[in-house]
Amino acid sequence: MKISVNKSRGLWWSISLGVILIGIVAMFISWQNPTIRAPLRPSLDFVGGTRLQFERDCSQPVNCDQPIDINVVREVAKSQGLEGSSIQIVGENGISIRTRDLSTDARTQLQTALSAKVGAFDPQKNQIDSVGPTLGRELFNSGMIALTVSFLGIIGYLAFRFQLDYAIFAVLATFHDVLVTVGIFAILGLSPLATEVDSLFVVALLTITGFSVNDTVVIYDRIRETLKQEPNRAITDIVDDAVNQTLGRSINTTLTTILSLVAIFLFGGETLKYFALALIIGFVVGAYSSIFIASTLLAWWRERHSSVKMEGVGSSE
Repeated sequence: MKISVNKSRGLWWSISLGVILIGIVAMFISWQNPTIRAPLRPSLDFVGGTRLQFERDCSQPVNCDQPIDINVVREVAKSQGLEGSSIQIVGENGISIRTRDLSTDARTQLQTALSAKVGAFDPQKNQIDSVGPTLGRELFNSGMIALTVSFLGIIGYLAFRFQLDYAIFAVLATFHDVLVTVGIFAILGLSPLATEVDSLFVVALLTITGFSVNDTVVIYDRIRETLKQEPNRAITDIVDDAVNQTLGRSINTTLTTILSLVAIFLFGGETLKYFALALIIGFVVGAYSSIFIASTLLAWWRERHSSVKMEGVGSSE
C-alpha cells in the first residue's frame, strides 16, 4: 500500500503541534507546582538528597543465607515514607538507596527497619552521603551543552553531505522528538505516577537525537538520489516515493529496537525503567517525525522555493 504523506501534511503538522502544546502546558503547570518548581519533576540527581549504602554482615550465622529481595526493601522504604526512592541491590549482600534529605534519626530508623527484614548490616561497610544540588546543576548544564553540540553537529554534517535546507528540517524534526518526549514526561510527572527524570533521561534524549537523524538521513538520501535522476519531477511525488521505499526499513528498525526496550522496561528494574520508557517514546516519535514531519517540511519548502523562482522568471520576462 502506497501512502501519500504530503497529501495530509497539514494533519501531521497539527497532530505534532497539538502534542507539543499539551506538553508545554504540562511543563508550565509543573513549573508553577510548589512541590516541583521545574518543567519536569527532578530526581535526586538534580535536587540533591541522601545516598545510603548498607552491606550485610556475613560473619554472623545465617545472616547471608538468603538473597536480598528488592521488593522487601521497597516495602520497608515505603513504610518509612520514602516511596519513589531509587533502590538497587549491590552485589549479593549490599543495598544502595538514593532518597530525599534525611535527618540522622530518619536514617537510623530506616537502617533498623531494613536490618529487621533483610539481616544485620556491617557498620564498618555502611556508607551514608549527602548529595547537594550543585552536582544536579552541573549535570543539567552538561546535558544541555551536549544537546546543543549534537544539534550543531547534525546541522554541519547534513549541510555538508546534503544542503542547508535538509539540515535545518532534520534538526527541526529532531527538536520535535525531544520536545514531545520531554512533554510526555512532564505529564507523567504531574500524574499519580509522579515520574521523575534523572541523569539517564539526558542520556536518553541524546540517544533519541541520533536515532531520529539516522532515520531522516535514509529518507533524505533517497530524495537526493531521485532529484539527481529526475530534476524536473514534482518534489511531492519524489518525497512520497522516498518515504514509501524506506517505510519498511523504518518500521522494522523501530519495532525491533522497541521490542528490546520493552523488555528492559518490564524486567530491567526501577533504575532503567524510565530510561527505557523515554527511549520507547523517543524512537516511536522519531520514526513518525522522519516520515511525516522532516520529509513533508522539505517538500513544502522546495515547492515554495520553486514557486518563488518561477514568479521571478515570469516578472523578468
